[in-house]
Amino acid sequence: MQTAAAARALLKRIYLEALESVRGERLVASLGVPHGDHWSIRHRGEAIDWPLAPAGRVVVIGAGKAVGSLAKGLETLLGNRISDGCIIVKHGHDERLTRIRQLQAGHPIPDSQGVQATAEMLRTVEALTERDSVIVLLTGGASALMVAPVDGVTLEEKAAVTGMLLRSGASIEEINAVRKRLSRVKGGGLLDQIGPASVLTLMISDIPSGDIGMIGSGPTIPAGEGQEDTLAILTRHGLEQCVPASIRRALAKDVHPAPQAAGRREVLMLADSATLVEAVQGIAAREGLAVREVDTAMAGNTHDAALAMAAALRGVPPGDRPMLLVAAGETTLQVKGDGLGGRNQEYALIAALALAGEGNAALLSAGTDGTDGPTDAAGAFADGALHERARTAGLDPAEMLARNDSYRLFEATGDLFRTGPTGTNVMDLVLGLAV
Repeated sequence: MQTAAAARALLKRIYLEALESVRGERLVASLGVPHGDHWSIRHRGEAIDWPLAPAGRVVVIGAGKAVGSLAKGLETLLGNRISDGCIIVKHGHDERLTRIRQLQAGHPIPDSQGVQATAEMLRTVEALTERDSVIVLLTGGASALMVAPVDGVTLEEKAAVTGMLLRSGASIEEINAVRKRLSRVKGGGLLDQIGPASVLTLMISDIPSGDIGMIGSGPTIPAGEGQEDTLAILTRHGLEQCVPASIRRALAKDVHPAPQAAGRREVLMLADSATLVEAVQGIAAREGLAVREVDTAMAGNTHDAALAMAAALRGVPPGDRPMLLVAAGETTLQVKGDGLGGRNQEYALIAALALAGEGNAALLSAGTDGTDGPTDAAGAFADGALHERARTAGLDPAEMLARNDSYRLFEATGDLFRTGPTGTNVMDLVLGLAV
């Protein structure tokens, strides 16, 4: 029988190795090397021949928690072909870059640094011509980092509605639908700023539905017709009368018409949670582990998802063990307490309570960007002995759960999982081990 420490070490090793496969530099390096005046990009059956004309400029812009890693890969690949660049990253998620300027801003609540950084990024693409090309890098986090409120809405008002939506349990698609309507650069608005230059958008997806128009709220993806009524989103979560009147007025306006494509437009999705799960399967096979996919399009209530994973772990027949169980995606957590934590830590806490007394199962739930909620942890480990560790620390897990205080519980029991910034962001990954 595998010890608890050995099971935890195996989960950690699989998790970190899988993350390496979807780091920005690695993804860019896999696209192919430029030759002469063009870059023949090949990626999972897609082919794009992108011009690098000597007479034109190549400018790199973008935003997101993992965009520094993509920019680092581009600097290695394109070198002095890059004429200028400016990206926006979350505080502490910067990389060592030499040609592309890197500005830091607040996440998940937009701040004044995001406003200033976005203005600088837009200045970088001023006065471009049809001979020029812009490579736009987008990863999860871009919606908060790229900040340019529409006329009539202040930064403070936009920050307030963002915070309300995050606490309400709204999905990332719902939050980003509202963000699009409150921004001058999202929902295709960035194309207006770029003008006649050609635009190549490289993305890492953190959106459960896979809708590319929701990644970073789609700054280079023109908003289409038939979008959901954003006021209805606020109403659904009981927020319509809580937000400032300016927000309601902005959301009630007609959708800005899609900009006319002046230059060539290409979009390439580099990685998503399916890419990560594929890597996990390969690692598990090498480790001699059978794999069961519990939910690789994980969404909805965090507690429901955690209970389903715990039940699946308990239900693995003895003859099928050891087995690795996998879930990936992004759940929604409604925060009502005054504690500290994130959806992955609360997932782990719910699972641990459901696994109480189970000695042959362990679990790791963590955000692939290295952060979970407003904490310094990516997530947490869980097993059936949490109650014992909590009692030793003088804590009651049920009481901590009621306060949404999973971080302080796991900090006391030694179950937090810290990675620091990972250079990628493909939502959350849950690994369960039945031994």
